[in-house]
Order: sequence, then C-alpha cells, then structure tokens
Amino acid sequence: MSATLPPALTLGPFARAAGRVALPGSKSISNRALLLAALADGTTTLEHVLAADDTARMLEALTALGVEIRHGTAVHEHVVRGVGGRFPVRGAALGLGNAGTAFRPLTAALAVLGGDYRLSGVPRMHERPIGDLVDALRALGCDVQYAANAGYPPLVIGGAGGAAGGTVRIRGDVSSQFLSALLMALPLARDAAAASTTVAVTTPLISRPYVAITTNLMQRFGVTVETPDAVTFRIGAGARYRSPGRLAVEGDASSASYFLAAGALGGGPVRVEGVGRNSIQGDVAFADVLAAQGADVRFGPDWIEARAGAAALQGGTIDCDAIPDAAMTLAVLALRAATPTRLVNIGSWRVKETDRISAMAAELAKLGARVHAGSDWLEVHPQPTLREAAIDTYDDHRMAMCFALVALMGVAVTINDPACVRKTYPGFFAALLALVTRGNRP
Repeated sequence: MSATLPPALTLGPFARAAGRVALPGSKSISNRALLLAALADGTTTLEHVLAADDTARMLEALTALGVEIRHGTAVHEHVVRGVGGRFPVRGAALGLGNAGTAFRPLTAALAVLGGDYRLSGVPRMHERPIGDLVDALRALGCDVQYAANAGYPPLVIGGAGGAAGGTVRIRGDVSSQFLSALLMALPLARDAAAASTTVAVTTPLISRPYVAITTNLMQRFGVTVETPDAVTFRIGAGARYRSPGRLAVEGDASSASYFLAAGALGGGPVRVEGVGRNSIQGDVAFADVLAAQGADVRFGPDWIEARAGAAALQGGTIDCDAIPDAAMTLAVLALRAATPTRLVNIGSWRVKETDRISAMAAELAKLGARVHAGSDWLEVHPQPTLREAAIDTYDDHRMAMCFALVALMGVAVTINDPACVRKTYPGFFAALLALVTRGNRP
C-alpha cells in the first residue's frame, strides 16, 4: 500500500470521522513472538502477525540464521519451526534497518549464544544508543564490540557466548527494550539449566508496560520471570522455551490511538477492533487518558470505541511514561484542547526513530502553535485557528500518522514522505480515508 503513496500527501479538511478499523498486529508483540517462537522447542503458528518493515527485518534475520518459517493458511499467519535454543547458522551479517524491536533482542540473543555476527542498520539506528545493553551482556561474559562509535551500532559479536548465574545490572532510564532483550536472551545462556540469573535495574525503569509484554510472552513460551520487587527480575534454573502451539497477536494499541483520537475530533463513533480492555499492551491506556480529557470512550473484550464528548477536550499535565508512543497523538490533540497540555516523562522520545521532542515542536510550530520543550517534556498551547502546512516526518512513521489528525481540525495538511508509515502500518492512510467525510465541521 505504501509503495503507491506520493512524495507528499495532502489530507482534508475533513468534517467527520466515523466507522470501524481492523487494526494490524502489534509490532511489539509480533517481533517478540517471532523471536521466541524461533528459539523454542517445537513449531508455533503465529496468527495476525504485523506485515510491515520492522517485522520484515526480523523475519529476514531469522531466516538468515537458519530458522524455517513459512506462511500459514490464513493471511498474516506464520508457522515457525523452533530451533531449540540454538541458531543453526553461527555466522552472519544482519541488516536490521531502523527496527529497534529486532535489533536489541537479536543483539542479546546472538551475544548470549555466541558465534560470529555483525549487526547493522540504517544511519539513524547507528545514532540510537545501545551501550547499556552491551555493558550488561559483557557482564555475562559475552563478546560484543562496537564497529564504529562506542555505545552505538553497528556491532560485532564473537566468542562462546554468555553464562547464566549471579546478578547482572542494567540501566532502565534510556530504553525498556534493553531489559526486555536481556530477559529474552537469558534462558539461552550457558549453564541456564542449572543456574538462575537475577537482573537488577539500577535506574528508574521507563516504559514498564513494554517489559510486561515481554514477560507475558515469555510465560506463554514456558519461561516464568520472577519479579520479587519492582527493580528485580529473575530467570530460574532450567528455563527453556517451549512452543505454545498457537499464539494470536493482538491488534496494535499504539496504532489504535490515531483512530480513537479521530473519533474524538471528528464526532465518531470510531471503533478499533483487535484490542480491548484486557490487552497486554501498555498503550491501551491511551484510551483512558482520552476519556479523562472528556471524550466518550467505550470498551469491549476486543474493541475500543471513541466519540466526541459533550465539551472540548481538557489539557493539563499528563504523565506519559507508560504510553510513550501513543503520547505523540496527545501532542497533536493538544491543539484542540481547552487548556494547555504538558506531556511529561517523554525523555525516551529523544532516542526513537528521530528526536521526537524536537521534531514534534518544530512541526507543531509550522501550524501556528505555541510550543515549549525540555529534556523530557513538551507543552502545547491550544490553537483555535491553524495554518495550512507541509509536515516533515523525519522518516518516522508516528510523525506521519499523528499529524494526519490535523485534517480533522478545519484545515488541510500535507504529509511529506507519507510512505514512512510502511515501518509499522503500510495501510494507515487508506484506513483513515475510509473513516472520514470531506468538508469542515459545523
């Protein structure tokens, strides 16, 4: 779908948004499940796997490592024949694009297993820090070297791998993906059959719900992560991945945020299908934030629905630590809030696909908004009348998707490089256009 998009796409203005959206599979769940299925004993059928660039990079890498993966009988279904904890191919050069959910877990798994590997990505991936994960892996005895700049990819992995036992320490305040990657790799370590390993998080853990996704999926594959307190994670002796047989990937809760926001802005109702109240994804909490701001939000077992409330959305200070990706949607919604909106605990935005705090501030200003930014916060003032603008997306899928909502604010908006949504949601613009009605809201 994204291959047919023009270099710039003008949207709106749109008068209304209403309808239903079947969400694509969660990126976070898809890539974790693909890796765990590959490492497990037995064959796993994964349903509703996301079809996008990030999962394509994981699938390519696993195939290059000797994992047998074939398409199932249903669309977006993959059948993965597990390798029982050891990849058949012991040396490879893997290009992982800008897929953090592929790069970080594969780094940990390959380093713990040992071999002869080189991991690289696009230039932006080589600007995204990975030193905290490398330090923890080295503490296990892994041989991980920087091919260029210390603390950043590309990486060269060698040696005999890492050993289980004792306590390994890791920081938690840059990216939760480092802890997730380490936890997923520990059952692969030498002596894991006889020794337990404890992970101690030494700084405040950001984006904790994403670690909960990891531990939930590890449990589905037969490995329990003990959490005696908020900063301690333990993998018991004898941990080994075993296939659950089948596993269905939830719809993507981060992607749901754009459509729920469209329902609040465009009257609604807009219903997203594939994720509901009992989701294991932290970004489902975006719906609660939207409700607290004054939107009419309703939940079902596998759906969420949003429509405009009786009054304008409220601003205020919103702690976004648990919803860092969906928080970008809140920054755009702030243009239509009754009072200024201050998003806090978003420091992780600085090391995402782009520096999202700087990018968001720059693009909101193009629309005429008054914006203030700090190291881990962003404040957006309401802007009743917006200017038409061409929004730069910085090769960041979420910049494109959240700024598309401006078309529901009484003005047309142009999205530059709209095809960047291929990273996680190639069909995003088609899904949005199926919901909207052209014109201005009365």
